[in-house]
Amino acid sequence: MDEVLLRDLTPAVLGILVRRGADFAAAEDAVQDALVEAVRVWPGDPPRDPKGWLVTVAWRRFLDGTRADAARRRREDVVDTEPAPGPAPPVDDTLQLYFLCAHPSLTPSSAVALTLRAVGGLTTRQIAQAYLVPEATMAQRISRAKRTIAGVRFDRPGDVATVLRTLYLVFNEGYSGAVDLAAEAIRLTRRLAAAIDHPEVAGLLALMLLHHARRASRTGPDGGLVPLAEQDRGRWDTGAIAEGVAILQAALARDRLGEFQAQAAIAALHADAPTAAETDWVQILEWYDELARLTDSPVVRLNRAVAVGEADGPRAGLAALAALEESLPRYAAVAAYLHERDGDPVTAAQLYAEAARKASNLAERDHLTRQAARLNARRRR
Repeated sequence: MDEVLLRDLTPAVLGILVRRGADFAAAEDAVQDALVEAVRVWPGDPPRDPKGWLVTVAWRRFLDGTRADAARRRREDVVDTEPAPGPAPPVDDTLQLYFLCAHPSLTPSSAVALTLRAVGGLTTRQIAQAYLVPEATMAQRISRAKRTIAGVRFDRPGDVATVLRTLYLVFNEGYSGAVDLAAEAIRLTRRLAAAIDHPEVAGLLALMLLHHARRASRTGPDGGLVPLAEQDRGRWDTGAIAEGVAILQAALARDRLGEFQAQAAIAALHADAPTAAETDWVQILEWYDELARLTDSPVVRLNRAVAVGEADGPRAGLAALAALEESLPRYAAVAAYLHERDGDPVTAAQLYAEAARKASNLAERDHLTRQAARLNARRRR
């Protein structure tokens, strides 16, 4: 396998797909899939025309992706912009596809990645960002998952935990604003809750509703990001909050705590505070301790450092942060916030600027840049 040849051919193949009408992001995704396939096939069966082989395979992958996206859009066209409260019919073909992609022959992480790509309509890059891995690594993982289930019988659908993880990631991608999938994720989770009596399904639905209730207040008139502490709480959807809290309370009463219930409890405490200053950070920290115990997730521990800083003071928050890897997404942003609260605007401004350079979306980048500029302007006065 000539990796130099593959690398040299990539720009030409990408250009051909774009000239044929593929948008750049979709073309990149298709070419990446073709490269992974070449790594698998070429050692045993090298093509006479490597460039033509890559173009053919990449174009087929692009067409497959376009058809999948078109099918997803048709499904989304029947969904209202905001999810309606109340029970939903348990039958749904999309939800069935989620279960089929979560096949027992796949690892949970591979099943989630495959479902996000094939059914959720997310790009390989978006999935890689959610998993904190390089895009090429995720492309290989998805390709391996496709090969694993090629030819298998789909008479043994996957487990609920894998489907819940997929729905959670789809919602997060929609909630970030990158893709409008949040309402679709809520719709499917409602259907799952109507079909399965499971406290974690209820916990995930509650979590989605509580976060979605704040969506209207998350951006200002100029499209800029508005942090939770500065949001106009009068714009929060009180109906969605009440429904989410009721669902959560019923799930917690069953005493089978899971990570989605713990996350929903944190969201409920934020929703319950009349003002940011009245937030019960001590109780939120207790829930983060539970969540860290359940997941051992570095991202959870990063968010916990913020809660420590609010409950016990910024020095304690910085001490909790120091135990984590600086390579974590949003590490610099959290450090900047805690340093500012600790009375160190110079370090905070530098860290806000660093966080802005690393931000994964434009709204977050603009917000962090403004934070750095605000502190620098204050220092020059």
